[in-house]
Amino acid sequence: MRKLFILAVLQLCMATLSAQTQVITVNAKKPGAAIQPTMYGIFFEDINYAADGGLYAELIKNRSFEFPNPYTGWDISGKVTLMDDGPFERNPHYVRMAPSGHRDKHTMIENQGFFGIGVKAGEAYRFSLWARVPDGGKSKLWIDLVDNATMEEDQKLGNTGVEIEGNEWKKYTAIIKPRRTFAKAHLRIWGDSKVTTDVEHISLFPVNTYKGHENGMRIDVAQALEDLHPGVFRFPGGCIVEGTDLATRYQWKQTVGPVENRPLNENRWHYTFTQRYFPDYFQSYGLGFFEYFQLSEEIGAEPLPVLNVGMACQFQNGDDAHAACTKEGLQQFIDDCIDLIDFANGDPATNQWAKLRADMGHPAPFNLKFLGIGNEQWEKPYFDRLAIIAPEVRKAHPEIKIIGTSGPNAEDDHFFNGWKAMRELKADLVDEHYYRDIQWYKNSMNRYSDRKFYTKDGPRVFAGEWACHDKGKKYNHAGASIYEAAFMTNIERNADLVHMATYAPLFSHVEGWQWRPDLIWYDNLSTARTASYYVQQLYSLNPGTNVLPTTISINGGQPAANPVPEGEDGVFASAVIDKQKNEIIVKVINTTDAAQPIEINITGLSKKQLAALPATAEVTTLDCSNYDAENQPGKPEIVKPAKAQAAISNGTIPGSIPAKTFALYKVKM
Repeated sequence: MRKLFILAVLQLCMATLSAQTQVITVNAKKPGAAIQPTMYGIFFEDINYAADGGLYAELIKNRSFEFPNPYTGWDISGKVTLMDDGPFERNPHYVRMAPSGHRDKHTMIENQGFFGIGVKAGEAYRFSLWARVPDGGKSKLWIDLVDNATMEEDQKLGNTGVEIEGNEWKKYTAIIKPRRTFAKAHLRIWGDSKVTTDVEHISLFPVNTYKGHENGMRIDVAQALEDLHPGVFRFPGGCIVEGTDLATRYQWKQTVGPVENRPLNENRWHYTFTQRYFPDYFQSYGLGFFEYFQLSEEIGAEPLPVLNVGMACQFQNGDDAHAACTKEGLQQFIDDCIDLIDFANGDPATNQWAKLRADMGHPAPFNLKFLGIGNEQWEKPYFDRLAIIAPEVRKAHPEIKIIGTSGPNAEDDHFFNGWKAMRELKADLVDEHYYRDIQWYKNSMNRYSDRKFYTKDGPRVFAGEWACHDKGKKYNHAGASIYEAAFMTNIERNADLVHMATYAPLFSHVEGWQWRPDLIWYDNLSTARTASYYVQQLYSLNPGTNVLPTTISINGGQPAANPVPEGEDGVFASAVIDKQKNEIIVKVINTTDAAQPIEINITGLSKKQLAALPATAEVTTLDCSNYDAENQPGKPEIVKPAKAQAAISNGTIPGSIPAKTFALYKVKM
């Protein structure tokens, strides 16, 4: 009987505890720190087939036969010969398609694309190639999109013909419209049965690219970026900037100018993961720095390029001196930084790099304001090189804000030494990285409230690469995304310190991934926006202009720490005012497994302002209670935001927030 009595008392106490109301008080009278327009952004790296085979809309793999195995991605039949004296200096290879010498032997080349070629019924696809008839005269090529595994009498999904004339290299184009949708098509080019033809830079793009650019982006993937309304766009990545060695580092100057003459580069992620290995993972540079700047402009984000500091990847090379440029040889890296700023911002009338930008179709400057130098590197080798490069960049372009790095971790000696060095070097921002599990995020909800370490007179924070995952579950799932939402309340409340935050990685092909979690997944025909995507979107669409002081108390008692430590009540909150839209935005996250009664009190308003408040607030909720739920192509909306209304009375919004839910309240003033 005594045990039953004790159990009953415990159950009553637990019920009472669960009924405690979280009172969230927002002081609208005292707007605090300004929130930077760059606060919530995106980070792009060519990992998981993010560029070729992903965002970049080119459908042909190895279009110029420049892979180490020149026929990678291609099947050939008949009389096909590889040549190396083509019209493009950096891409000299092409193939000569000669008659086979027998009427029943056909000369043909067939491209497999990236995990196949995804095409949609009735849509227009622009086929192009550079070609010539080396002996003069005319030839005719037939181009087919095919389904190799079909049970129909004819494998063709759609086809077209191209007539080639003369012995000079020319570009030829034609349109193909497939008669049905298929994710795994191949492209065949049939040689003329009587005339030898040379072909080079074979390309297939959907006509309907993002903003209609001929060398453009895949429209559904790019639209997902625009829909985030990011404030900043960091590119071209992290580790690929360094390269496995300096010879294969990402070099921006090789990515601009005519696309046909941009050389192939080895992707640093080609070699890294033996358990998910892709030996045909290279960079065509078709998506280059001009396209990155252009995309930044079109999605409304500040461009943030990152350049090499004169070092290859430290993770892969350790202390190998051959993996870094000597300090005496850093002039090329200094030039790369200064020339890039000129490419982005310079006057075409007086600067060769600015003229190249104009020649590529953008005479106006891109208004570059930020430059990262080095990625995820650490200690003296990095500090010494940055100390040489940064002053030269500042001397040439004092208007540019320089971003340094604190290394790959968020709390080790490299991190603290990195911050010390960045303060001494007077970096404008410091790039922090933390891919961590849920427990780390639970323990880090007050990370940027530590003003002993993060001082008001030091560099500002750029949370450049971060994502949450559960231990043993390194994939996108709703259970991790709710902790990302909670962590971002700390970013928002400390907007005087944190000026940028970008989730990473951004993209992943379902058949080509090597790293996860990732923000946006796709296959050859469709995309899926993850629960983490919707967390980022709720912040980026509702950043506000200024932070509002916000406290949490239990049943109206003394304010508790904000956030309340996990294990007590697990409710997190932040609030902002948007002075331009004249509205208050309150973000509340419940990370617990039970619904929590809440009450939002907006204080500091005059009687007139209170009387003018609407009767309801708009509420957007993201329900992450289905812990393992994962949006993916084919099932893209398992977790998605929902809208509702909440009653307001005299500045108070009573209610309850369900378990594992992100709720965003928007109050018009």
